[in-house]
Amino acid sequence: MRFFKRKTSRATEPGISRLALDGLDIELTRKDIKRLYLRVSADGRVRVSAPKSVPMDTVRGFVVSKRDWIREQQDRFHVHARLPQPEYVDGETHFFGGRRYPLRVREHDGPPRVTLSPDAIDLAVRPGTAKDKRRALIEDWQRRHLKAEIPRIVARYEGPMGVQVREFGVKRMRTRWGTCNIRARRIWLSLELAKRPFECLEYVVVHEMAHLIEAGHNARFYAVMDEFLPGWRTHREALKRLPSDCDPVS
Repeated sequence: MRFFKRKTSRATEPGISRLALDGLDIELTRKDIKRLYLRVSADGRVRVSAPKSVPMDTVRGFVVSKRDWIREQQDRFHVHARLPQPEYVDGETHFFGGRRYPLRVREHDGPPRVTLSPDAIDLAVRPGTAKDKRRALIEDWQRRHLKAEIPRIVARYEGPMGVQVREFGVKRMRTRWGTCNIRARRIWLSLELAKRPFECLEYVVVHEMAHLIEAGHNARFYAVMDEFLPGWRTHREALKRLPSDCDPVS
């Protein structure tokens, strides 16, 4: 006889509880961590991770202080959910480097390729190429672009900031523009940044490098940003001007 362990819902897992606060339904997880963390997922759910020793009143105060930001993220995800998903067909609009381009699709018998002309993104594919393959070609082209730009930005700031990035990567990220593994000195950047102006990419890279100096988002961290990228607030606002799956950087 075989026995199967009954699955429990996430809300009933040990260390996870629900918190109703000011019209928000919060999923609270207690962990062995040092700081409070807040995340709004693409479906609008709000998750808070808190140290086991932090009082509930502190958690409530933290959520209340972030209330406007939470509403902003939920509204933005709601707008994004209503946007038509790309089909990667001729004449469709795509963003690259902060500019809007029509996609120009051409079928031919040669190898597939993506190129950028002054007035369009050109996608050459074999006849009958499926949408998923077309998307993969566009994303690979975007990834190559970012991987060419990121090392130049890192090299420009490593010396002045007195830090070293050991490695970096680009991937599809639904909840962040970028992340930093401080111990490994590794940063990850969102593929979505290929759609933004260069200044936005520069801001996210410098933001993650600043975490190698100061882990938290505190006065010291913002002083580092002010010193090495004085216009960072303007670039941060520019990230919000196009619909995206990503939350602000961490």
